[in-house]
Amino acid sequence: MAISLKRVYELPAASDGQRILVERLWPRGMAKERAKIDLWPKEVAPSADLRQWFSHDPGKWRHFKQRYFEELKSPTADLESVLALVRAGPVTFVFAAREERFNNAVALKEYVETGGSGGPRR
Repeated sequence: MAISLKRVYELPAASDGQRILVERLWPRGMAKERAKIDLWPKEVAPSADLRQWFSHDPGKWRHFKQRYFEELKSPTADLESVLALVRAGPVTFVFAAREERFNNAVALKEYVETGGSGGPRR
């Protein structure tokens, strides 16, 4: 399972594999042609309420992940599409946030890599 992370404002590369935009809203100022997104599963992104509450505050990171993982536990066609691409590999979760350590792409990568548990694989 090869999942990379990249800001949407960085240039796409062939090594990105399938580029999955993991945002509910289209990134500001980004032309769709330049972003080269293969899949935009909006329902995989955190809810608007959760995203606004979190606001990329590192102090809320742990609680944000818990709440986000709870949202992801309700299977959707969007999540199944993401998982299918991940299984086929490689993929890049593309995100818009300036914060590169505490964002939903990082959390989603952890969720997928741990099989939805949010904890380390055993």
